[in-house]
Amino acid sequence: MAGKAKVKTTAKAKVSGRRRAPAPPAFDPDAGLAGIVAAARACRVCAAHLPLGPRPVLRAEAAARLMIIGQAPGTRVHETGIPWNDRSGLRLRDWLAMEEAVFYDAARVAIVPMGFCYPGVDAKGGDKPPRPECAPLWHPPLRAALPEVELTLLVGMYAQAKYLGKQRQKTLTETVRHWRDYLPDFLPLPHPSWRNTAWLKKNPWFESELLPELRKRVGKLI
Repeated sequence: MAGKAKVKTTAKAKVSGRRRAPAPPAFDPDAGLAGIVAAARACRVCAAHLPLGPRPVLRAEAAARLMIIGQAPGTRVHETGIPWNDRSGLRLRDWLAMEEAVFYDAARVAIVPMGFCYPGVDAKGGDKPPRPECAPLWHPPLRAALPEVELTLLVGMYAQAKYLGKQRQKTLTETVRHWRDYLPDFLPLPHPSWRNTAWLKKNPWFESELLPELRKRVGKLI
């Protein structure tokens, strides 16, 4: 990316009460991916909406060939600053047949969720959706700075909605069932939450058909 020494993102500040949201951090285009990641980690745009405050969690290095796009951090991830550092992460690594040291090697696996910060709890007791400001603001420059990525795992409905758009099916189940249609660039997955154990039992094709292909493709990249 060439041009002026510093550029600012073009997202408009949103009004929260009488206060305007903080402007997105400026980043130096000459710093490349490292500069964008540093700016994203310093972002405070959604601070007024985050019950535990901002703590953007993401990992990426330019050599990564696999990208994982999930939803947003839970409380444990917020506390530790380590993505997928919970029971869902254990199941995801099992799906990938990937050791923890490889999973957290940012030079091999970029982890860029739809929302970088913990969004809080909704009225039903689950986590709120990822903040809508995050992905439009940060995903384009991050993906542009990750030219080696060959496969992106879309974990959950929010990632699938953004990246598959009109090509996704009416339900998450059908979208995942049609996983072959989105290769070689994308592979949709359900969220590995333990709340989805019943879903896995109702859809045995996921383990018998999709997981072997997932592990084969990921193994070649890693």
